[in-house]
Amino acid sequence: MAFPTRLLIEGEELVMDLRPHWIALIMPAIATLATFAVMLVLYDAFDEDILDTVVGIAGGLFLLAYPVRKLVDWLTSHFVVTSDRIIHRRGFIAKYSMEVPLEAINDVRFEQGVIDRIIGAGTLVVQSASEAGRQVFDHIRKPEEVQKTIYHQGELNQQRMMRGSDGRSSHSSTSELERLADLRARGVLTEEEFQAQKRRLLG
Repeated sequence: MAFPTRLLIEGEELVMDLRPHWIALIMPAIATLATFAVMLVLYDAFDEDILDTVVGIAGGLFLLAYPVRKLVDWLTSHFVVTSDRIIHRRGFIAKYSMEVPLEAINDVRFEQGVIDRIIGAGTLVVQSASEAGRQVFDHIRKPEEVQKTIYHQGELNQQRMMRGSDGRSSHSSTSELERLADLRARGVLTEEEFQAQKRRLLG
């Protein structure tokens, strides 16, 4: 399932849409196999039907609470880089969404162990001046490439804002103000952050 483009604001472009690396499903898969193995052993050990029923219910509840939930999170999770922000969104019924404007990002780092380097996964750490603060994203595909993309889009975004602030493009300035106002309305930017970005945009 691709990231819904209806969530993008006017003039915003989708640059990168990533699903978590498959390594995120390793532990849920191991837990699933272990659960079935334990259930089979207990079925053989118990002679009473009521105990078999209890084992089946307990095993089913555990599978729903951990492996199935992790699978749903994986299937519905998106790490998105656009021309204006980064977005982390997941969930099918109960949804979680986090956004950081590119102009609010102070630092982007990635961490990779030996296994991570082999399979092309890693952890991305984003430090921002927004309310999101320090955010850690696990199981990111090709984190070094993602880091470079965020920096590149941040530079392009800053250039657009500068072009709008020096009077060469009033339309660009107006669009940027509308985007910042939208982020403020959704709680991504505080009033103070909005005013600071507005002052910088208008010079």
